[in-house]
Amino acid sequence: MQTGENVQALRKITDFTRLLSLVILAIHFYLFCYPAFQLWGLRAELTDNILEKIRVMAVFKTELFSKSAALFLQIVSLVAAKGKKDEKLRKQTITTYLATGITLYVVSHFFLNINTGAETASLLYMGATGFGYLLILAGGNLLSRLLKVNLSGDTFNKENETFPQEERLLENEFSINLPTKYWLKGKQRNGWINIINPFRSTLLSGSAGAGKTYFYIRHVIDQHLKKGFSMLVYDFKYPDLTTLAYNKLPKYVKNYKVKPAFYVINFDEIMHRCNPLEPKGMIDITDATESARTIMLGLNREWLKKQGDFFVESAISFVTALIWFLKKYENGRYCTLPHAIELMMVDYKRLFTVLTMEEEIQALLNPFVSAWEKEEWGQLEGQIGSAKISMARLVSPKLYYVLSGNDFTLDINNPEEPKIVCLGNNPQKLQTYGAVLSLYVARILKLANQKSRLKCSLIFDEYPTLVADLVPTITTARSNLVSCTIGIQSIEQLKKEYGAEQANIIAGISGNIISGQVSGDGAEKLSKTFGKIVQDRESLSINSSDTSLSKSTQMDSAIPASKIASLSSGQFVGIVADNPDQKIELKMFHAEIVNNHSVIRAEEQDYLKLPEIRDVTEEDIKENYKKIKSDIQELITSELYRLLPIEADKMNLEKKEKIEVIAGFTANSQERSFQTKSIKKSTKVAKASLSL
Repeated sequence: MQTGENVQALRKITDFTRLLSLVILAIHFYLFCYPAFQLWGLRAELTDNILEKIRVMAVFKTELFSKSAALFLQIVSLVAAKGKKDEKLRKQTITTYLATGITLYVVSHFFLNINTGAETASLLYMGATGFGYLLILAGGNLLSRLLKVNLSGDTFNKENETFPQEERLLENEFSINLPTKYWLKGKQRNGWINIINPFRSTLLSGSAGAGKTYFYIRHVIDQHLKKGFSMLVYDFKYPDLTTLAYNKLPKYVKNYKVKPAFYVINFDEIMHRCNPLEPKGMIDITDATESARTIMLGLNREWLKKQGDFFVESAISFVTALIWFLKKYENGRYCTLPHAIELMMVDYKRLFTVLTMEEEIQALLNPFVSAWEKEEWGQLEGQIGSAKISMARLVSPKLYYVLSGNDFTLDINNPEEPKIVCLGNNPQKLQTYGAVLSLYVARILKLANQKSRLKCSLIFDEYPTLVADLVPTITTARSNLVSCTIGIQSIEQLKKEYGAEQANIIAGISGNIISGQVSGDGAEKLSKTFGKIVQDRESLSINSSDTSLSKSTQMDSAIPASKIASLSSGQFVGIVADNPDQKIELKMFHAEIVNNHSVIRAEEQDYLKLPEIRDVTEEDIKENYKKIKSDIQELITSELYRLLPIEADKMNLEKKEKIEVIAGFTANSQERSFQTKSIKKSTKVAKASLSL
């Protein structure tokens, strides 16, 4: 027990043992160096008689026995020594003292046998032995002061923040399974990331270079094609993912009941053409509203945070009216985005005259017609001008060519016609292309989220570059077998583009969360999501007489934000969702995804290039551009001509002159005014627009 009496008694025993060691060493010096002591006159009969009786003891038989006994007693005394602990004391210093002392203490034996005088040999022997003894004593005392408990061995608390992870491979007909390596209490182990329910959506985050595409998205494409999914791939860095999907599909095409078709939408290198406003896909006016909202918000990203503003909603309503009019006109003959853009550019008088003939959009047009009748030109331009300016950015012959074709429909998970559709973007034309691609995505989301369809995988690399509301798809499409993989760089990026509310909703409702290196608020939020685990803690107390070490456990972050911010490429943290019939006990992971780099490199070298789908000349593109413009002119002219056939006949005008008048042009400088009773009295716009 650590009582005062016991401590004092131990100290006395230690001192006595050390004293006995010194006595044995001194007697052995006198006995084995007796000739030198005799020459120095340091002898007496009494001491010689006493030592003569002691000499017969075994310990003094040889000088080696004597030195060993002295050293043993010294070590015993040092074991009980307790010096004040010194954190700055280095092991190298103690080792030097002890090694030098033991060496001198042992080799001093040879000094007794050198061919010199007895005095010189004895002095060398006693000096070397004594100095070695003192060095051993000093080293032993320093050793007792050395802090034996090293609390700084795991500087970054790496071992404490490890936890058991799933090591079983859990597969099903929809799963994504990735092999991993992780650390547990200083040992590396093999594990698996099992995304057994991808229909609960996967939020994949990570800064540039974290390995989102190389370590995760490529495996989603590969494994979902292998399992017979229809697929939409948003390829932000075209043609990387498109080339991957194109080369993987032939390997797995036998796994589909119906062979899927492969389509690519790209505006720089034209591959396929597709009309996102295909009239058969729009059932009611709400579809037109969603399309108009998507395209306008895509062209004006700042409007995402201003939804509900008068002028924002006015522009969206105006575009909705144009789209729905074209859908209803002659069974959607001209229902394409390029035709809607050209229709928007028509003079207000003629445009409103034609549009108000469609009863379903009169409510949408009422605010614009009212402003026009009251000649409030500032308000009218504010309502429509922003839409016209935004849509004018899409006036491009190439865009018109791609958007006005009908190579395929957007029902990608149609069991009878499954499709793999890749949408290629260009980071240098992000604002323009992103808006149009967002329209494609919005229409696909609407058509894919239906019952009795093929299982479908939607993969969005760099999702914030699109404007598409994924919340309805994430929340309702699970039962329709629609898997969503949402790639972002950080939650802050999502907040910047969509606003904090929308970003938090997407982050909150995603069932599978996978993150590479992120920092800031994103890392903090993820760390809180992962929760806490039990970790060991040690504390050390040092005083002049004692050192105490206490150990305890406490709950602390399983994966701190600092760990997430310092992940290497290929290292990911996250949580996976499970199924009622396929439980996962260890859902959380902090591991490195294992890729076979040499195999992937060999595969990529053998990839086939994307083929040229069609041979399109500049002349073809220009002809299509001119045709769309002439289509709208013909539409306006024919509709206006249809409105006033009786009045034109009364004027006995020639056919050519009729068309000029009705189209809004004047053949001569004289003003004519057509007023008719046959036109409905409510159609004031038509009367005004036909006054020449």
